Amino acid sequence: MPAVEMRPIAHIHTDFSEKFGIPRQSGLVEALTARVIFQPEYRDPSAFRGLEGFSHLWLIWDFSQARRTGFSPTVRPPRLGGNKRLGVFATRSPFRPNPIGLSCVRLLEVAHTPQDGPVLVVGGADLLDGTPIFDIKPYLPYADCKPEASGGFAAQPKGADLEVICPDALLAPVPADKRPALLGVLAQDPRPQYQDDPGRVYGMSFAGFEVRFQVEGARLTVLGIKTKF
Repeated sequence: MPAVEMRPIAHIHTDFSEKFGIPRQSGLVEALTARVIFQPEYRDPSAFRGLEGFSHLWLIWDFSQARRTGFSPTVRPPRLGGNKRLGVFATRSPFRPNPIGLSCVRLLEVAHTPQDGPVLVVGGADLLDGTPIFDIKPYLPYADCKPEASGGFAAQPKGADLEVICPDALLAPVPADKRPALLGVLAQDPRPQYQDDPGRVYGMSFAGFEVRFQVEGARLTVLGIKTKF
């Protein structure tokens, strides 16, 4: 069979310069905002006609930072502590035969800009900054929402959000419009799910800041926030 070529139509710009801290699924932190900027050949405004009528979109994207050579039929889902192997097709692992991701995001705005043409402003994205986007499609509630669906080993959320303790003085350097997203990401517990060391200090990059924190029980305490540059 002839090879199938897929070319990015856009790239997404998010607050995550590193994989650590990215929510495990899209929509978990609605306060996160991102911008989808299209390649010049796809900036014709007519391609976006009617898009404002949809509240949510599917993003089809490239796991560009998770490429491996060869095929492994099983993976260790972090959700299961990294101790149990499941078939790769029963998981959302990035290590797949074709490293394609799928995310549902809220469409906040179709911004028409003089420099980049139509730009999609979206909420709740779970992507690394600069991730290539292969396609976008509107979310159709009557077809895409299946309340009766079963979720296998991930049928329920991982648990209650953490209580985040962050003194105002530490949060002050973060722009006001970024604070709800940062606190929401921390509340999701960015640590690998198999780690539970109360004495360990973790570092997370977010929106140009380095955030240091510790977790003990159900409480996350921010120890420091400083600019990275």
